[in-house]
Amino acid sequence: MRKKLKGLLRIIFGRTTFAVLALAAQIGVLAWCFLFFMENIVYIFGLYILLSAGVVLYILNKRESPEYKTAWIIPVLILPVFGALLYLFVEMQLPTRWMAERVRHLSAETRPYLTQDEETERAYGDDDSAGGSLSRYMNSWGGYPVYQNTSVTYFPLGDDQFPELKRQLEGARHFIFLEYFIVEHGVLWDSILEILERKAKEGVEVRFMYDGMGCLTLLPHHYPKEMEEKGIRCKVFSPVRPVLSTYQNNRDHRKIVVIDGHTAFTGGTNLADEYINRKMRFGHWKDTAVMLKGDGVKSFTMMFLQNWNITEMKRENYEAYLESYEDFCPVPAPKAGYVMPYGDSPLDEESVGKQVYVDILYQARRYVHMMTPYLILDQDMMSALTYAAKRGVETIIIMPHIPDKIYAYLLARSYYEELLLAGVKIYEYTPGFVHAKSYVSDDDRAVVGTINMDYRSLYLHFECAVYFYRNPAVEDVERDFQETLEKCQEITLEDCRNYPRIKKLAGSLLRLFAPLM
Repeated sequence: MRKKLKGLLRIIFGRTTFAVLALAAQIGVLAWCFLFFMENIVYIFGLYILLSAGVVLYILNKRESPEYKTAWIIPVLILPVFGALLYLFVEMQLPTRWMAERVRHLSAETRPYLTQDEETERAYGDDDSAGGSLSRYMNSWGGYPVYQNTSVTYFPLGDDQFPELKRQLEGARHFIFLEYFIVEHGVLWDSILEILERKAKEGVEVRFMYDGMGCLTLLPHHYPKEMEEKGIRCKVFSPVRPVLSTYQNNRDHRKIVVIDGHTAFTGGTNLADEYINRKMRFGHWKDTAVMLKGDGVKSFTMMFLQNWNITEMKRENYEAYLESYEDFCPVPAPKAGYVMPYGDSPLDEESVGKQVYVDILYQARRYVHMMTPYLILDQDMMSALTYAAKRGVETIIIMPHIPDKIYAYLLARSYYEELLLAGVKIYEYTPGFVHAKSYVSDDDRAVVGTINMDYRSLYLHFECAVYFYRNPAVEDVERDFQETLEKCQEITLEDCRNYPRIKKLAGSLLRLFAPLM
């Protein structure tokens, strides 16, 4: 009898019994939810409709591009509950809101060091055919002034920039700032790191910041600690963490070097060997960069310190990094025209990078020549490009022939036919991959920087560039464009119409989500 009772108790309180009861309870809850849903389907469906309608109305009234709104409205309408909740999740991100507030605070804090010199502004307005309207816009809404007394050296390849960058770093006496999207050990980075380590031992202040996503698989997690041990102050911009957050979406795509406040570099080149063609990934790597010396370096100094201090609560001693410029800056050559370095933040409501490109297209009289690795256009950019071509401006875009991202290339191809029909000419660089981001127009203005012609650069990333007007370097940019054009093949309407249908379809489908890519 005791054995039977013991066996019965083992069955009642055994693991199997609890598993069966738990499963039965889950089935019961699901059954109740189903019956509740069926009994109240009208009310629940009505709540779904109200939720979706409210989210759609909110999206429509936001200050964002129509394409970005459409990319969200489609999933909200197709998947009412999931789409609406996903959008609300994205919008209510506290880390992103905190970062946006820090960026606004730091922009205001550095604004006194980026005031526009009135004499320079008047001279620029007198020289510029548009009366200096771009300067006024950038000063008022972007926070970046136009400078004179700034020389520009243009590098048509990363191979050309690399030796000069090392030479300038060797001459540093006070501080070196570096901010990059991609850093990978190899010939380029290892040789620069050796200089930085040596300079740090000499007493030069060295700060180095790299993007968490760009270097996710390239540098170890503890890399900042390694740098600190070498005497280099180091931090990761927006480290990637295993948490769902839009904080991870706003990357630092800038490439900045500032040396002693008198010399700065920027452009498309990162700190990895493919950028100097020591490692072949997609054929020959075509990239561009510029070196500035003079007054304009001040803007790059402030740009770097703004992003560096997003996670710092102690106020920066900005004056300390401007004094060295006054003491040690070489006097630039006369008649160097005008230079306007500028940054673009995804956390404000002003897309200054896009506006500079659009302004060049609308002001052009004879030609606009562009190089870009990606071509993912919103309606404003499409209208500006096609309008320039339709009014007789020679509008030429150089794209890669060997893409680094097949989805981005298929998406770019989906715009080709519309652009060609309007008169825009498109060429592809047959030796390999174009990573340059440059505009040049009418032999008097040009832009070189980090800003691609896609949604990520124009809306989602921290970016930077240099606009120069009537500077001798404009001629160098145009010469390089013409020499690059000789290595390209022209894309015709026939090429577009003969493009494989499956690839056309893929590009068309990708356009639905282009603003989110």
